[in-house]
Amino acid sequence: MSVLATHNLTKHFGDQVVVDSLNLTVDRGDLYGFLGPNGAGKSTTIRMALGLVFPTTGTVEVCDVPVFSPGRSDGPLKLVGAVVEDPAFWDYLSGRRNLELFARAAGPLDDSARRLAQVDEVLKMVDLEGAGRKHVKAYSHGMRQRLGIARALLGAPELLVLDEPTNGLDPQGMREVRHLLRRLADDGVTVFVSSHLLTEVEAMCDKVGVLSSGRLVAEGAPGSLRKASGSVVYEVDDGEAALGVLRSLEGVGVEDDATLGASTGAPARIRVRLEEGVTSAQVNGALVGQGVQVGAVIPERERLEDAFLSLTEEPDEHEWVPHAE
Repeated sequence: MSVLATHNLTKHFGDQVVVDSLNLTVDRGDLYGFLGPNGAGKSTTIRMALGLVFPTTGTVEVCDVPVFSPGRSDGPLKLVGAVVEDPAFWDYLSGRRNLELFARAAGPLDDSARRLAQVDEVLKMVDLEGAGRKHVKAYSHGMRQRLGIARALLGAPELLVLDEPTNGLDPQGMREVRHLLRRLADDGVTVFVSSHLLTEVEAMCDKVGVLSSGRLVAEGAPGSLRKASGSVVYEVDDGEAALGVLRSLEGVGVEDDATLGASTGAPARIRVRLEEGVTSAQVNGALVGQGVQVGAVIPERERLEDAFLSLTEEPDEHEWVPHAE
């Protein structure tokens, strides 16, 4: 079952197309990374998913219910928790007191008791149970981000939507948020997280959608976005003998950064580039046929950064959102 889905979702601001016929599906339990350069349309997509910006055309659904549904007073957004931009709090109050106030103010009044009962639970979920009584002004940026996620988890939402949750964090803070989101997804919460940080998305997400100039240009597991690079690493017992064989083969080029092992007796690792029509199995057979023992054959894939740049190589156009008068 899809928890979040868009169908030909489009948004124009004047003559500018910010989101262009976007179709994506986030399944229950996914940790979905929404990846794209600044200005690609990620934030506008999220604002439409949260009912904050009306689409020009197309639809967005949460748990198969349209977000923009005429005649509904609540809609499916009661099933969504979200953090958009930096979460705001009353700095002179404790983290726990902030959550209590939000629990009382958010959602139907007759459900506030249930949300209040979850305050301790969500503090524990984000590893802030020991800091719940501290004033928020004493929190680090990473702690504030986790408190924002705790606030979004009040009411046990089906879907958690986060816009650039690791922006501005130091490496330790990024690691904490990444582990938290992975843990939430493993516990069954569907997480939709936008980012332009490639390493973060690859490290934590099950599925990635790449947005460029408002269009979805690729979708799949992070590893599936990285194409084979054409390079293969051979681990061999005799580097000198292997180099002699490799250099004699048609369509095989030894790359400049080939290494012959760090010390005597260490396996040699040699990287070669294979031209079209030449297979790694053929090269392996040639090495073995000349008495070279091959311990491993490792096809290499392009870096996610290279895949990302090739998918989003059109000139960037900064996303524009009109200011309220």
